[in-house]
Amino acid sequence: MQGSQMDYAALFSATPSPYLVLAPDLVIVEVNQAYLDATRRTRDDLIGQHIFEAFPDNPADPEADGVRNLNASLHRVLVSREPDTMALQKYDIPIAGRPGAFEERWWSPVNTPIRGPDGSVAWIIHRVEDVTEYVHAHAHSARRTSRQLTEREALEAELYARARELQVLNEELRQAHNRERQVAVTLQEAMLQSPDLARHENVAVRYLPATGSLNVCGDWYDVVDLSDGRFSVAVGDVVGHGLEAAAVMGMLRSALGAAIRALERPAQAMEVVGLYARSVEGALNTTAVKAMVDTYSRLIIYSNAGHPPPVLVHPDGDCVLLDQATDPPLGARPQHVPRPQAGQTYTPGDLLVLYTDGLIERRDEHIEVGLNRLTEALRRYCSLSPERMADALLAELGVAGGARDDIALVIVRL
Repeated sequence: MQGSQMDYAALFSATPSPYLVLAPDLVIVEVNQAYLDATRRTRDDLIGQHIFEAFPDNPADPEADGVRNLNASLHRVLVSREPDTMALQKYDIPIAGRPGAFEERWWSPVNTPIRGPDGSVAWIIHRVEDVTEYVHAHAHSARRTSRQLTEREALEAELYARARELQVLNEELRQAHNRERQVAVTLQEAMLQSPDLARHENVAVRYLPATGSLNVCGDWYDVVDLSDGRFSVAVGDVVGHGLEAAAVMGMLRSALGAAIRALERPAQAMEVVGLYARSVEGALNTTAVKAMVDTYSRLIIYSNAGHPPPVLVHPDGDCVLLDQATDPPLGARPQHVPRPQAGQTYTPGDLLVLYTDGLIERRDEHIEVGLNRLTEALRRYCSLSPERMADALLAELGVAGGARDDIALVIVRL
């Protein structure tokens, strides 16, 4: 159709497969004609209705699970921002004009997210195929003797039975994965408590767990008060996922906090934790960066173990990467070697930003692209308070609803 503009509204309306468009609150915002035909409804019946008010479970069927299964699928889409294909579903629908009466229906649903500018799910396309006649035909075939069944009918009946069994198993696995993820997130949040943080109104912190079911990782942040008005901030990232990574994170974070309190030198504190990491299973190749802020001399002293560089942002938006004291990750060297340390002066009003790689890294993209995207966003929002900047930054980089990797973020107004 070169030279002409496609009419997407007409295309959607004429699509032969039944489609609903849902808002994130599961209210129906659009519907095509094929869906109206399949459900014997009108647009006025559906637009503006919550999907489960328009299509509740059949109260006469004690085993009805259509609402539960569809609700679980739609919420998986909202969290993962990935399509979800459901197994065949028995989901009876109310008969129009006959209150309390339901019609047995079988469906093959697929739920697909449409993302908004900030990366969150703006709409969900709910596509279904009505397979009621197919199911009824095979139910009739199943009542015939096995001698009467053709080989194709027997195979299709077997596949249908296995699909229903697979749906039950998948749901059990999802529930188990969700339980593990919730335990890990709860553990992680408990271990991220920082008592000294409450004394710093000029510091904002954010932690976003990964969006996948088993993608809880080992990202952390910390704020520690030191003597003579100095304080330190840190972020780190343990390799791995799940409860093990969260537990390792807790041990390393505690060790680094204790080391900086005792030594008050970032490089020496990182050396101690690097030695400790060799004795902790799952701790090798952890990345971390520790920065100490001396408010009297207006100096930032930092040491970096394989982590993305902190950024110092001046009031005019100019950004300086603190990349002069970078070393391999914790425990990466077979022999002990002193870690480097560097200093950077600052002026009151500057911002110090520490973060983990989930904030900037994207698939099939060089890390420099992510760093440039970050510094451009920091320039735009440098006049905001740390709290407002944290929220603006996450939205600007498209991770406000979470990403494939954990994200830890610390913003300090100096």
